[in-house]
Amino acid sequence: MRANFRMQRLFVEAPLSSGLQHEASSEQFNYLVNVLRMQEGDEVLTFNGRDGEWRTALRFASRKKLLLEAIEQTRAQTPTPDLHYLFAPLKVGRLDYLVQKAVEMGAGVLQPVMTQHVQGKITSMERLQANVIEAAEQCGILSVPEVAPPVKLRDLLERWPGDRRILFCDEGEESNNPLPILQSVKERQLALLIGPEGGFSGEERTLLRSLPFVTAIPLGPRILRADTAAVAALAVVQAMIGDWG
Repeated sequence: MRANFRMQRLFVEAPLSSGLQHEASSEQFNYLVNVLRMQEGDEVLTFNGRDGEWRTALRFASRKKLLLEAIEQTRAQTPTPDLHYLFAPLKVGRLDYLVQKAVEMGAGVLQPVMTQHVQGKITSMERLQANVIEAAEQCGILSVPEVAPPVKLRDLLERWPGDRRILFCDEGEESNNPLPILQSVKERQLALLIGPEGGFSGEERTLLRSLPFVTAIPLGPRILRADTAAVAALAVVQAMIGDWG
């Protein structure tokens, strides 16, 4: 069943089942009551990443306490996408955009990777998670991607499971066309690695190309900004060998 975009969607931490009530957070109270001017009995859609999506009614326990009561399940829970998205952090505004688009494009795990030329950093895991949740709320997604703590590229590769292939976007690849390379990939457990604005260092490129579970792919004849490359790479991978097919 497709998402209902006419109703407001909210992510909640609490379990969801018929008749179960839980208190709205202060942020949710402010948004629903003060911004949207919703009233007793008005309905929203809630999800928690575990119990599917539920039509949920607003119940006022007091003037300043709002309860959310699950009425009816509207969509069953979907599995988390299996695509892992590995990215070098960008500066804050563009990092927010990159994370939101990765969620929209079907990433199941978001893994910040610290490379030699990285220009951004993860200053707040809470902000990263908030961007993930916001994207899921807006796009009708039921499975909230996992957000992993930052890790150095070499450390990541040293403990990487060999049965999950890493596709890394390499501006130094001889070809401009990623399609033949993607068509040759047999694994369906995949990860996509996007480098920093300055690109991978020569040492990092050599290391990546030496590993049997890594495949380099180009992204056309133009040099793309990292956040643009992220969307382009996710689109072509999903279309060729991902869940768009």
